[in-house]
This record gives sequence, structure tokens and C-alpha cells, in this order.
Amino acid sequence: MRADARRNHERLLTAARLAFAAHGTTASLEDIARRADVGIGTLYRHFPNRQALLGAVFEDAVRELLARAREQLDAPHPCTALVTWLRDLITRASEYRGLAKALMAVSYADSGSEADASDLARCCAPIREAGTALLTRAQRAHVVREDVSVGDLLQLTHAIALAAEETPDDPELADRLLTLTLRGLKP
Repeated sequence: MRADARRNHERLLTAARLAFAAHGTTASLEDIARRADVGIGTLYRHFPNRQALLGAVFEDAVRELLARAREQLDAPHPCTALVTWLRDLITRASEYRGLAKALMAVSYADSGSEADASDLARCCAPIREAGTALLTRAQRAHVVREDVSVGDLLQLTHAIALAAEETPDDPELADRLLTLTLRGLKP
């Protein structure tokens, strides 16, 4: 990327983070372009659609979640490691209003579908792999049921994040729902 294109790209990401934090993931793309002081065409050259922009914004969170998953693989208690990582995932999915819903939509996308090819879906693939490693470790330690799948856990965490997003006056809701859910995971 040329230097000016790199600057525009970073300004668009900064503006998108601010807009998504203030107005959710359905924030106006025109407003994001305006905040970045670029035209809408520049936004679309960098990010051909909303999913591409969401994927780029979520990339930093993905890197952090993957690092946390690697750390948790060395934790002494496999179930605690999995739960800690799931809490981190819920926290990240709750950062922007609408992100949990978008993640739910792409986490079970059919292969070859438009959603599966999206940048946001590609962000989910490494998350799925990291979650699988933590889940498998907990299952091998016989602290999580064998019939639990990572897809189910991801959908549950996104649903918990969505429920918490819809109930902002109850900051403990996500933790209560996760605790309740986890009771069903034990053999």
C-alpha cells in the first residue's frame, strides 16, 4: 500500500471503531467515511462491504483472543482455562453493539456461502481452532462432556454476549448466563 492509502486505511479503521462503539455495527458507512475524512468510494476500495470492515476492526481482538488461548493451553486446569477463554470471547464480542449477532451469523455459515467467504468469517476460523484446542484438552481431562462441540460453545457465547448487549442495565448477566451454561457442560 502507498503511504497515503495506508493512512486512509488506518483512519477508516479508527473511525469505524469509534462509530461501532457509539452506534453499533450497523453504523452508517457514509458516516464512517466522513469521520475518516475520506469519500465513500475510498472506504469501499479498502473494505468492499460492511463484513470486510467488521473483520478488519475485529482482527486486533482475534489476535488477543488467540494469544490468550495459547496461554490457557498451558494453564494447570483445563476446564478453568476453557472458561477463562470463553469469558474473554464474550467480553470481546460485546465490545460493539451488533458484533455478537454478526459473529453468530457467520459462525455456522455453510461452506461456499457468501457469509463463509467474508472477512468476518475468516476471523472466526482461527477462533474456532483455538477453542477446539481448549475444548479438546478439557474433554481429554474428562471435565467437559464428549458430546460438546466448539460450534455449540461459540454459538452459546455469542448468544450470551447478545443477551448482555440487550440488557445493559444488568452488568452481571453475561457471567450468570455463562455459569449456568457451563453447568451443562460437565459430565
